Amino acid sequence: MVLGPPKSRASRRTISLPPAVVDVVREHLAAEVDDNPEALVFATESGRPIWRGNLNKLIDWKAAVGRIGQPHLHFHDLRHTGNTLAARTGASTRDLMARMGHDSSQAALVYQHATSEADRAIAQALHEAMRVDRKKAKKSADGSGKAKDTTGKKAGGKKGKKRSANPDEAGDDRC
Repeated sequence: MVLGPPKSRASRRTISLPPAVVDVVREHLAAEVDDNPEALVFATESGRPIWRGNLNKLIDWKAAVGRIGQPHLHFHDLRHTGNTLAARTGASTRDLMARMGHDSSQAALVYQHATSEADRAIAQALHEAMRVDRKKAKKSADGSGKAKDTTGKKAGGKKGKKRSANPDEAGDDRC
């Protein structure tokens, strides 16, 4: 699919699109684009490329963003939003660079915003990893499902025994 004439080698690349986007693009292709395989996906009525200089006039950008209640939205903000959403999937910086056509990690890092949502997801993933490791350690300790303390005795065997302050030794899975 050709989105426009490439400005550089990095501008011409193949990327995967989410199925929901593919459906919308297919509808657009069927309704608006010639069957010619070299036809542009988005073009002027005469089939010429849309450039930065003629986009606003061609689609009346100010009126369009006004209708959706975002009068200060710039066209490039759409790219930023898409790349930020891609970064939230957990993709590596290298993968994001390839998808976005960036040569430097600094350019890709712009889209990897630190958020409290991401911080909570990291904490939850770490919690799950530790929980799984603890389960494995307990099972492999003696096969009975009870962890052994450092002397080789089964932990938790006597009532009233003082709990260890170390959550890993006590079997406590709280974070």
